[in-house]
Amino acid sequence: MIVDQIEDTISYPTNRNEYLSTQSQVLLALRFYATGSFLSVAGDFTGVSKATASKTIRRVSVALANLRGQYIKMPRTPDEIREMRQKFFDIARFPRCIGAIDCSHIRIQSPGGDDAELFRNRKGFFSLNVQTIADANRKIQDIVCRWPGSSHDSNIFRNSRICQRFEMGEFNDSLLVGDSGYPIKKYLITPLQNINNEAENLFNESQIRTRNIVECSYGVWKRRFPALALGLRLKLNTTMAVIVATAILHNIACDENEYEPPLNRIEENAINIVNQE
Repeated sequence: MIVDQIEDTISYPTNRNEYLSTQSQVLLALRFYATGSFLSVAGDFTGVSKATASKTIRRVSVALANLRGQYIKMPRTPDEIREMRQKFFDIARFPRCIGAIDCSHIRIQSPGGDDAELFRNRKGFFSLNVQTIADANRKIQDIVCRWPGSSHDSNIFRNSRICQRFEMGEFNDSLLVGDSGYPIKKYLITPLQNINNEAENLFNESQIRTRNIVECSYGVWKRRFPALALGLRLKLNTTMAVIVATAILHNIACDENEYEPPLNRIEENAINIVNQE
C-alpha cells in the first residue's frame, strides 16, 4: 500500500549504478526505523554504500512525510467529532474530549552551528521536543517536530497551528487534555493543583486517565520504531522527516490492528542508558 503511494516519488537509480527498486528502498528505510542502526549497517541490508543508504532513507522519509495530510489529521466532520468524544468518554467518563496533548523528546546528534545549544534539553542531551495529539485509539492526530529540545511544551503549543485552530473555534466546544505544563484554556483542560474535596479528586482521576492515552501512544510508537528511542544520527531536516514518516506508519499500524511489540529488557536498558547520558 505504502510503496504504491510513494513509488513515483522515490523511483530512480542510485549513485555508482547501485540500483534499488522502490520496494528495496522502502525496506531499507523500514529497517533503519526499526533498528536505529548505523547507516552503514542499514546499507549492508541491501548491499549499498553508506552514502546511498543515507540518501535512500531521506528520500523515502520525505516521500512518506508528504502523506501527512492523509494519515495525520484531527476529526473534522460533526460525526467524526462525536465519535471521538464518545471514545474518549468511554476511557474515564471525561466529556467533550477529542485529543490528549503532550511533548516527547527525540534524541538527535548536535546540529552544529551557532544555535546548537538551543537543542540541548534540560537532561543535557540534544533533542527535538516533539508535540503530538493522540486520539482515543493512540493514533497521532497532529504533530509538530521542528522545535529544539530547550523549548517549553506550552510555548510549542502556543505557536502551533493546532492552537490557532482551537482559538478560532474550529472544533466548537470540544476539548484537549494536557498535563500541568500547559496553561488552562477554555478548550485545554489540565489537572487541578489543589484538591479540596472528593469531586475534585474524581475530576483529576478522570483527567489523568484520559490524558495518559498520549503517553501510551508514545510508548507504542517508539517500540514500533526503536530508532526514535535510541536517537537519530542524521541531518536535522532528515530527522524531522523520519519522525513524521514513522508517525504515519504508526497510524497505519493502528488502523490495521498490527501487533504492538513489547519492550524487551535489552532495548529497555539501551534506551535508559541513552536517555541518562
